Amino acid sequence: MKKIYIAGPDVFEKDSIEIGKRLVALCKEYGYEGLYPLDNVVNFSQPKQKIAQDIFQANQAMIQEADIVIANVNPFRGKEPDSGTIWECGYAYGLGKEVYVYMQDTGDYIECFDDDEKNLVNGYYVDNENRAIEDFAYPLNLMISCAVKEIVRGSFEDVLKSIQK
Repeated sequence: MKKIYIAGPDVFEKDSIEIGKRLVALCKEYGYEGLYPLDNVVNFSQPKQKIAQDIFQANQAMIQEADIVIANVNPFRGKEPDSGTIWECGYAYGLGKEVYVYMQDTGDYIECFDDDEKNLVNGYYVDNENRAIEDFAYPLNLMISCAVKEIVRGSFEDVLKSIQK
């Protein structure tokens, strides 16, 4: 049975344990074993940096064990996905794992910016701090968009359905 590492900022939600159980159950329903980061056992009575290292190493080991990574890349605390999730996707890609991402809005990234947040300069858009805004007809930064097997509009389950095809 193939294993799926479940990546995303869902681990920061109040009901993160329940979310994980639901996603793991969906994996099982589709014939996979789900690996959810919060299933790792970590000793939280240690210094904070030791806890962080233990979480990092445990999640890294889960990704190594997985065959597939499915990541929630919806915007998190701004316009961009969670940086930890993006690291996990890149790490998995570097290991040769299949990486799938899902998000609610798969329109072009440039569309995330309101008219008052971007300016057309010499034929390309810049933000209000005069930094170029990527415009490659992808919903995410090109480095993620080009690395993943598929960007799915919708939910975790929509990715599972897509993989089954």
